[in-house]
Amino acid sequence: MSNPFENRIVPLSGPARDIVPVAPDDATPLGFIATALYVETAGTLTVETVSEEMRSFSVGDFAIVPVGVRQVYASGTTASGIHAFKV
Repeated sequence: MSNPFENRIVPLSGPARDIVPVAPDDATPLGFIATALYVETAGTLTVETVSEEMRSFSVGDFAIVPVGVRQVYASGTTASGIHAFKV
């Protein structure tokens, strides 16, 4: 099967190369910069953005949050089913 991503520069506007489940954690960053988050169940997200700012905001069910994210914190996060878009 041919791979359309092979030898291709992936733009930040998408599509992502992978989507990774996120376990919110107060001590450990993601290990990469997510280009967006997908949230299955509504609630509050508390994150550190790519700009190194801590932000807390509400999201609805099946939300896509198009913000660069370094870390998703357990403290203050009530949303669940969080996945990170990875380039």
